[in-house]
Amino acid sequence: MEKKKNISMAVIKRLPKYHRYLNELLKNDVDRISSKELGEKIGFTASQIRQDLNCFGDFGQQGYGYNVRELSSKISTILGLDNVHNGVIVGAGNIGQAIANYTRFGKMSFDLKGIFDANPKLIGIKIRDISIEDIDDLDKFLANNKIDIGVVCVPRINAQKVCDVLVAGGIKAIWNFAPVDLVVPDDVIVENVHLSESLLTLIYLLHNK
Repeated sequence: MEKKKNISMAVIKRLPKYHRYLNELLKNDVDRISSKELGEKIGFTASQIRQDLNCFGDFGQQGYGYNVRELSSKISTILGLDNVHNGVIVGAGNIGQAIANYTRFGKMSFDLKGIFDANPKLIGIKIRDISIEDIDDLDKFLANNKIDIGVVCVPRINAQKVCDVLVAGGIKAIWNFAPVDLVVPDDVIVENVHLSESLLTLIYLLHNK
C-alpha cells in the first residue's frame, strides 16, 4: 500500500468516519461489505468511497467487496494509529478535564502524559492518575519528555503564549480549543476546535432551514 501525496483535506477528514463505521461493523461480526452497502451506512456514494480509498492504494475486490477487518486495519495504519502519540493538556478547566477524562483516546493511540494549569487550587489534583502540574513547569517537562501533541484549553488571552512554549518544547501538533487562531511555524500542525464557531454554524443552519 503506497500512500500518495497531495491528498485533499476533504478526503483526510472522511477517514476517521470510515474508521468508526468499520469498527462498528467488526463489533457486529460483519466480515465483508460492498462499497454500496458501506456508503448506505455512512451516507456517502459508493463512487465516493472508492475514490477516497484509491488515494491510498488498491482496496477490495470486484464482486467481493471489502474485507472489513483488513480495511479497518489499513485505515488505522493510514491514520497513524500504529504508533503511540504522547500528549499534554494545558488548561485544566472544564474542557481540559473533559478531554483528560475521555478514556477512548487511549484506543486512538493518544497517551496523555501531563496536565498543566496556572490555578494554584488545581495543582496536585489527579485526573485518571495524572496530577495537574504548575504551568510554569511545562517547559521543563517538555525538555525531559518526548511529547507529540499539545492540547490547548486555556483562555484566548493566554493561548498564543502557551502555544509558543509548546512549539519551543518541540511539539509539532497542536489541538487548539481556545477561541483564537494561533500563529505557528510552517512545520507545526494546528487543528482548531472552536466551539462557538461550531454552535454559530448550527444556529445559522437551523435559522435558514
